[in-house]
Amino acid sequence: MARVLAISSHVAYGSVGLASIVPALHWLGHEVMPLPTVVLSCNPAYPHFAGDAVPADRIVAIAEALAANGWLAGTDAVVTGYLPTRDHVSAARAAVAMVRAANPASRYLCDPVFGDEPGGLYLPEAVATAIATELMPLADLATPNSFELSWLAKAPVGNPLEARDAARKLAVPTLLATSVPDDDNRLANVLVTRDEALACSVKLREDAPHGTGDMLCAMFLGQLLNGNAPADCLSAAASAVDASVTAAHGLEELPLAGAAALWASAKALPVSTV
Repeated sequence: MARVLAISSHVAYGSVGLASIVPALHWLGHEVMPLPTVVLSCNPAYPHFAGDAVPADRIVAIAEALAANGWLAGTDAVVTGYLPTRDHVSAARAAVAMVRAANPASRYLCDPVFGDEPGGLYLPEAVATAIATELMPLADLATPNSFELSWLAKAPVGNPLEARDAARKLAVPTLLATSVPDDDNRLANVLVTRDEALACSVKLREDAPHGTGDMLCAMFLGQLLNGNAPADCLSAAASAVDASVTAAHGLEELPLAGAAALWASAKALPVSTV
């Protein structure tokens, strides 16, 4: 069992942010310390929503309290997701530094949540730039979607080969690019390390709910923390999320109640070299 500090959004309704990250990591046997950056009624894509950001200095204060109690020394990984402002990016950077000071062997996964196709950036460009310059250089692992990878690498990401080449422009030891267009109406998840590039594709579903990126990020991290090989982590994470998306057909959100049974029964998907 590992301990993970998870810094992302919290919604009362839905499957984005911590709503997917926490149960995925729990299912894989890990302890999670969830630290919300925003507390909202739901994803802002819905017609009506309410809530607000957690002040960035409060996030730092909470991390400091965790450190003072000695809990960061036993923390094996940090994952950051939705960060609404530049101050929140700075707070996340401070939290990563605290964990690394307490446990130099800890790993940091940056999920650079700032945009998607077809709409492009949904956070201010200054926030995306701060993530690129302040957090990505610290990351041991990153999980951008195809739009975010293209924006970060300033390169096209229209297929798995382009995703591989774009990932290698960034100085992240392990990068998992998600939602990469592939042949035959499919989407690929492309894993790029210093030694190899692998892809695992799934059927494109136009009606997929929000939260798949958060779930995939957590599943991949959790599998790595369990000591599994990168190719096996990719296959297991992609198959679990695909099972959830399949079960979500006709639903507004990913089904989280009863998700453990879905994940446990998901069949491993094939992985190929890019």
